Amino acid sequence: MNINDIFLKISNFKLLANKDYSSFYALSGVTGGILTYAFGGWSGLLELLVIVFAVDYVTGCAASVRSGKGLKSSVGLWGILKKGLMLLLVFLGHRIDVALGVDFVMNATIYFWLANELVSIVENYGRLDIKTPKVFKKVITVLQEKNDE
Repeated sequence: MNINDIFLKISNFKLLANKDYSSFYALSGVTGGILTYAFGGWSGLLELLVIVFAVDYVTGCAASVRSGKGLKSSVGLWGILKKGLMLLLVFLGHRIDVALGVDFVMNATIYFWLANELVSIVENYGRLDIKTPKVFKKVITVLQEKNDE
């Protein structure tokens, strides 16, 4: 590697460093504003719900392939749409919390969907012939109890 190659790499890096990211920053700000309005900010509980949604979707796809049904775009699209509709109820729960001056409707909605999705994940693992730890069944029971409170 000669000095010209080194200079070329440095100048290419400088070009990347001077790139305008204002559109990215604006999009990040808008997304953060929407999330804050819709859910009152990003909580650990909401994060867990999104992770559980993703795990359910992936295990559902794997179980479908394992059972020989294969993947269908219409079924996958419907699964994603259902998750979006679930988040819409979480949003509605937060807005009800704000309107009534309480702080439990959104959390109860999240607990409900967490229990529902964990049941689905355990079923998907069963379809994959993979055993799940018994603690997951206990967690589902605890979440269902929290939802009933």
